[in-house]
Amino acid sequence: MRKNCKPACLLFILTGMLTQLQAQPDRWQQRIKYKIDVDMNVETNRFTGTEKLDYTNNSPDTLDRVFFHLYWNAFQPGSSMDVRSRVLGQTRISEPSRRSDGLDWDARVKDRIQHLTPDEIGYQHVTRITIGGVEQPVKMHETILEVNLTKPILPHSTVQMDLAFEAQVPKQIRRSGRDNAEGIRYSMSQWYPKMVEYDYQGWNANPYIAREFYGVWGDFDVNISIDKKYMVTAGGDLQNANELGFGYETPGTTIKPQKGDKNLWKWQAYNVHDFVWAADPTYKMITRTLKEGPLLRFVYKAVDSLENRWQKMADTAALAYPIIARTFGPYPYKTYTFIQGGDGGMEYPMATLIKSASVGTALHEWMHSWYQMMMGTNESLYPWMDEGFTDYASTRVQATLRNAPGFWYTGSYRGYFALVKSGLEEPASTHSDHYNTNFAYSLAAYSKGAVFMSQLGYIVSDSIRDKILLEYYREWRFKHPNPNDFIRVAEKMSHMELDWYKEYWINSTKTIDYGVGDINVKDGLTMITLHRIGQMPMPVDVLLTFKDGTQEMHYIPMNLMYGDKPAENAIPRTIHNEWNWTSPDYTFGTKRGIQELKSIEIDPSMRMADVNRSNNKLVIPD
Repeated sequence: MRKNCKPACLLFILTGMLTQLQAQPDRWQQRIKYKIDVDMNVETNRFTGTEKLDYTNNSPDTLDRVFFHLYWNAFQPGSSMDVRSRVLGQTRISEPSRRSDGLDWDARVKDRIQHLTPDEIGYQHVTRITIGGVEQPVKMHETILEVNLTKPILPHSTVQMDLAFEAQVPKQIRRSGRDNAEGIRYSMSQWYPKMVEYDYQGWNANPYIAREFYGVWGDFDVNISIDKKYMVTAGGDLQNANELGFGYETPGTTIKPQKGDKNLWKWQAYNVHDFVWAADPTYKMITRTLKEGPLLRFVYKAVDSLENRWQKMADTAALAYPIIARTFGPYPYKTYTFIQGGDGGMEYPMATLIKSASVGTALHEWMHSWYQMMMGTNESLYPWMDEGFTDYASTRVQATLRNAPGFWYTGSYRGYFALVKSGLEEPASTHSDHYNTNFAYSLAAYSKGAVFMSQLGYIVSDSIRDKILLEYYREWRFKHPNPNDFIRVAEKMSHMELDWYKEYWINSTKTIDYGVGDINVKDGLTMITLHRIGQMPMPVDVLLTFKDGTQEMHYIPMNLMYGDKPAENAIPRTIHNEWNWTSPDYTFGTKRGIQELKSIEIDPSMRMADVNRSNNKLVIPD
């Protein structure tokens, strides 16, 4: 039924619509403030602690329960991490295999958890949690603590929680722990009861199986009481350096013992979603001061034979920062610390744990400050946005340092092609804990994720892709972007539709394969036919090279893009009608005679991840 609407009625409707549009907020996210005090016993490798949390529920939902991560409970025989590692370790990866024994172990874990003794296991016990003095009922789920609230947390309100906890530092197996292979006493990551993130998808209470993390944006004030012989370093800023007589800007300063047998180290880290620290009696530190960047700290076990490697790594990191800042956006915090510890390399806000003075590892972990520490994706759900973007960024930085643009390019593509060849590929949208093999997870998250970014340059042009990187940083730092958020930035900057790219590349295992077909003459034109053999459609660059040395670039957009990329070089370019994704073949023409042709090449830049490049180029015999 249609009714007439008077002007006043129309005004009311339009005003209501405008109010709704103006009232649409940015996507909400929770906020937390931690005040943590811990007292470490270096003889027993145990500590007690208290947490005072201010938790702000910015969601429109009433929360009748909350969850906490208790990661170290995974380091006990029979835990989910232990069982999962042993099950995957029995899987054979025939071809290609990254391990000489052909097994799918995570070599760092293997079956080591199963053999931990009672004084080597890790645990975290919350002994009390209260709100307003009222103790809250809890239920343990191994590495997840469920708290059923006696009074719900209302939307847009803040509640203060008080926790008491105790923990035993596990013998180092994965990321955190004590007494690693290099002799570092304490690598303290995942060490405190950490609030599970609640977002637009609900609670993200992922048990700790081995993979990735996700946390609430907030502020940390952390006080660490430990034996006075130990130097403490952290992902944050030391607040009582004067009390300790220890100046980070003046390396070599002797730590001044405070009263008693212990020193109290007071740390702050604001607008981050995690906090890491480490401690060792033999730690040494060097620094690099950047003209327009953070103070870089390098904290490591003093070994004379390795000193030059740490100095070189520090120099390289200082040279890398201007490249990083102009390509991916400036680092926003005052300090960043490279800490020797852990079992390889693991990233945290304002710091990383690294096993040794490896430049490649150091740059990779530092680039995680952008991809996951600032653009705080849920890396359990989207590991390719975390590891893949980081792998792309760090190897691109190294390539720039080496003036070798091909340096980073080949490795990621080789990894992806090995994944396809293996027959073990799963969609990159698979939850990081639920891949069937470590092999498939690793190559999908790192290699296929890095190729996603490189290949995006092929689709929209490298210059536009670089604008996307900076706009993504500007729009989404200190938030929790998901894949669609990145795609929307890319679409706005490129003026193309790109949802198809995510659906094919991330949500499926369909592959790209294009080939050169027949050459004919029609109406005075040389007609060239191309075949789409793979199931994933793409735009296509075709380079024609003629016997006189001249060249033509022929660009064929794909119809789902609804746009064209700009020319990327000075070679004369013809833009043809779009290629419908439903059509397996496409024919285009050139005015040059067939006898003049020397070669036809699809994707001469080799940025398109074509799984069979043997049919990409046709050389015309004389």
